[in-house]
Amino acid sequence: MKKRIKRKVIVILLILVIFVVFLFLIRLVSPSEIDDVTPGINCPEIAIYNPNTLYVIPHYNNNSISENNEWCKYILSLNKTLELHGITHIYREFLYKDISQIELTNGILEFEKCFNKTPEMFKPPQLVISNKNKKLIKNNNLKLQTRFNQITHKVYHCNDSDKIPNRIVNIF
Repeated sequence: MKKRIKRKVIVILLILVIFVVFLFLIRLVSPSEIDDVTPGINCPEIAIYNPNTLYVIPHYNNNSISENNEWCKYILSLNKTLELHGITHIYREFLYKDISQIELTNGILEFEKCFNKTPEMFKPPQLVISNKNKKLIKNNNLKLQTRFNQITHKVYHCNDSDKIPNRIVNIF
């Protein structure tokens, strides 16, 4: 009886170790990302971690990205994939507030004015979004990024502003 329990524990631990190694390997080869890219947030992480994708906030602290031409040119010169990360990045803005089509359109237009391209993906701040706002994103032909994306990709944050520090994200 004790041997069977011991075997089950060993099998469970082995499966857990295999899962962690598999997840580590997926994150190792998946494109990396940085969230919270905007002129109002210092982001040395772009140079430090050299991500593939930058998730940009179009209206942060009442400042529109398109008003800063030098910043727009600099971000474009990095030759990264650029995507949309909220509109104003107010705490859980896509969970507690019903975003209007006008608000989303204004965020997309700011993105387009700055980068001369339309975003294809959308990542809500804190990765939380209401069902109504999910429909809004889908109706605007944006692919919604979810928590699963954070598990399978290394996602850093400008100004090291997430619960998990960027140095830990970089290790695992």
